[in-house]
Amino acid sequence: MVRITVWVRPGSPRPRVGGDHGGALVVQVSPRAVDGQATSAALAAVAEAFGVRRSAVTLVTGATSRTKILDVAGADQTVFDRLLSA
Repeated sequence: MVRITVWVRPGSPRPRVGGDHGGALVVQVSPRAVDGQATSAALAAVAEAFGVRRSAVTLVTGATSRTKILDVAGADQTVFDRLLSA
């Protein structure tokens, strides 16, 4: 399991996972931050980027914040490092 920090950018015209924002992985999602839609989309995007099921990604903290801490079961630290430098 890998614990990662992500920075979510809701309302993005082009959803993607990759890049660094103060040491956090940037996750751009289309949904706005309304009723947890952006958080849900971010968790799904992280799961896809790591090649794991959505159920393998757990929100630890940051439900209402752009900065979130996630646990990703079955993830590889090298994938995180590659995404961070993308």
